[in-house]
Amino acid sequence: MRAIQVVDGKCVLADVPAPALKPGCVRIAVTAAGINRADLNQKEGRYPPPPGASLILGLECAGTIAEVAPDVTSWRVGERVCALLAGGGYASEVVVNARHVLPIPSGMSDVEAAAVVEVFATAWLNLMDEGGLRHQPGARLLVHAGGSGVGTAAVQIARAWGHHAFITAGDDDKIARCVALGAEGGANRHAGKWTGAVSAWAPGGVDAILDPVGGAYLADDLTVLATDGRLVIIGLMGGRTAEVDLGRLLVKRLRVVGSTLRSRSDDFKAALVADLRANVWPRFEDGTLKPIVDATFPLADAEAAHAHVAGNTTFGAVVLTV
Repeated sequence: MRAIQVVDGKCVLADVPAPALKPGCVRIAVTAAGINRADLNQKEGRYPPPPGASLILGLECAGTIAEVAPDVTSWRVGERVCALLAGGGYASEVVVNARHVLPIPSGMSDVEAAAVVEVFATAWLNLMDEGGLRHQPGARLLVHAGGSGVGTAAVQIARAWGHHAFITAGDDDKIARCVALGAEGGANRHAGKWTGAVSAWAPGGVDAILDPVGGAYLADDLTVLATDGRLVIIGLMGGRTAEVDLGRLLVKRLRVVGSTLRSRSDDFKAALVADLRANVWPRFEDGTLKPIVDATFPLADAEAAHAHVAGNTTFGAVVLTV
């Protein structure tokens, strides 16, 4: 099969052996694969795949079922699907646990389907469960990097489930586009300290923060959280270390949660995929939620696609077509 290999820190398309079909798995003929920040980190040697996962980049894909293991009864050859992966998406074929596969919603293209699985799984898990929004109607939510794939998913989920979202982003156009998706406002991180804008929007503090930045934002995150607020850190774009005011943490009874999805167990991911299928997928079918695709690149141009993502000008997801 054809797949992207990392050679001297660059993405190179090459011929590699196709993965063997394992019990409980299906083989997908990949037509599109989403790009995530984790892929860029893995290419740079800063985010190795979990034990047993494919070394090939790619955490989400779309395509057609090409082969089904004898013990799998949930899928048939020829069905259009998308999948949550621990790796292997940047390829013409991928083998994945059958329980981590979802049908492509009606009316959605393969490119769009490749842009929703990982980002909506990440947003849903970290808002509803880690962030506590499943049990707190009408919560106030701060989403950093609101124009990212996960950010645009989080804004849409907040709106659809009756929560209130405020975002930070790198330019005013991204803020306006997030407002069009359902955010109630935003702060440009290049226009000065964003804490004042957040406090003006939520004078009593926000109930939850979804933060892919980490270190550089930690102190300010704790400042704008309401009592009993929850900070969910899903990335370290702003560094991995920071000073913490433990007094503020104690007095306000704040909770700081570190969360990654890729290394979770197969059973955990299967339960999350089932939750998405039951609660999120119908919202794609009725148009409440929609995929946001910034750009597409051929698989052979994966290196250029990574440069596009690294430039921080994207709004939504970037997708490779196979």
